[in-house]
Amino acid sequence: MHSVAAFTDTYLPTVNGVTYTVKTWRDRWQARGGRMDVVYPGASGYSPDDGEFPVRSLPFPFYDGFRFGLPRVPTGVAPVDVVHAHTPFALGLAGSRLASRSDAPLVASYHTPTGEYASYLTSRGPIEDRIEALSERYERWFFSKADAVVVPSEATRRYLLDEVEVHERGPRTTVRVVPNGVDVDRFRPVDGDDFRQRYRLGDRPLVGYTGRHGYEKCLSDILDAVAGLDVTVVFGGDGPARADLEREAAERDLDARFLGFLDREELPGFYSALDAFLFPSPVETQGLVALEANACGTPVVGVDAGALSGTIEEGVTGYHYPEGDTAAFRDAIRRTLDEGESLQESCLARRAATSVENAVDELGTVYDDVLAG
Repeated sequence: MHSVAAFTDTYLPTVNGVTYTVKTWRDRWQARGGRMDVVYPGASGYSPDDGEFPVRSLPFPFYDGFRFGLPRVPTGVAPVDVVHAHTPFALGLAGSRLASRSDAPLVASYHTPTGEYASYLTSRGPIEDRIEALSERYERWFFSKADAVVVPSEATRRYLLDEVEVHERGPRTTVRVVPNGVDVDRFRPVDGDDFRQRYRLGDRPLVGYTGRHGYEKCLSDILDAVAGLDVTVVFGGDGPARADLEREAAERDLDARFLGFLDREELPGFYSALDAFLFPSPVETQGLVALEANACGTPVVGVDAGALSGTIEEGVTGYHYPEGDTAAFRDAIRRTLDEGESLQESCLARRAATSVENAVDELGTVYDDVLAG
């Protein structure tokens, strides 16, 4: 098994899909006998294990919870076969420098379209457009330097090639689809009644979402869609949009519950308690929480945009609706609730296909290929 140094701008104790992916890939890689060091922005609340190297970091003032790690390579990082950058920014640049210095191939993961977050920097449309254009230009420069670029879905691959215009330079510089994968040992059906009772969620049909409450995820569309339905809607997680969502739900007198951050151990219970997971975000590169919900037997109603167009299998693991169409969103929720039993069965039948073990198999193939050169 190859030795790898992974550089990421988000890691524990920060909780998000990138953190979980990097941590799970590392755990699985090392369980197979490989080594995967991780360099990440240091923060209070987490003590690093062996092979985890926090660097000095600064808070990002426009996006709560995100920190910039200074672009340095810790002295404890041993020579490696492959460098894997999970960010194009400061620590990604440090990884690129290590790859050049040690003549190791550089693999870069594309987790997030950074231009989508320009609205956190300004509310002025022309400036926002300019920031988005600059972000894409920077991404094009960084990812075109890599020996291979890893993306979690075919939709994201097409976006990177067609919109960002990252150019493949022959068989050694390719954009490869490696799904993030789900830890199906952790995410499996459990008795959801315990979760309902613990949080006093009642007996009505339960729909909801967990994850970051960011404005770019269009979570207010959920409130629009459930208006008039006999359901309880529950939100797990936190983020800058939460206060506005709570205020809107109260003004509309909706049966909406906001649980805040849920420990990772609670998520299987959360997903299993739901009758439908609602996912209106058009900016996902895969939508890991949708696959986690499916692995627990819960169908997903998601927007037909971005990676969710492919992550959700229509009529198998859930249903889509056109972006911005509230009536269609509401109808898709109704249909999912009506077909709950059959959708649950088909979700569970797909568990093995989404396992993180498959993802790590494919990741290993990428590493083999870049080393073969």
